[in-house]
Amino acid sequence: MDNTERTVLGDAFDRKMRGMSGAPDCICTKATTVRAVSKVLELSQTFIVQTFRRREEGDTVFLEYVGKEGSMRLPLPPEVTEVIARQRDALTTMARKRQAKAAALDRKARGIKPGFAKNK
Repeated sequence: MDNTERTVLGDAFDRKMRGMSGAPDCICTKATTVRAVSKVLELSQTFIVQTFRRREEGDTVFLEYVGKEGSMRLPLPPEVTEVIARQRDALTTMARKRQAKAAALDRKARGIKPGFAKNK
């Protein structure tokens, strides 16, 4: 991030968080710290995640990262968090369909008739 964005009032992360903290139409979670260790290089990465919700705007996620490369702070706007939620839901749906198809094939191979075919 270049220094032209930094002011006496802080960078975009600080300004956005300050604007949402304590606002009457805004609720938030507690900040959660997650330490992830890569399996290959065994490098530690620390993430601090906090979500704010405004009724008219949606969810804004504040993400702070600290790793070997340095640190970074990002406010993820509602447009981005909606895409993340949609993609997660889509992956869940795909995984459930795949699992259901595999279970149906397994039952068919064992000769178990599906519930809708038992009455006929």
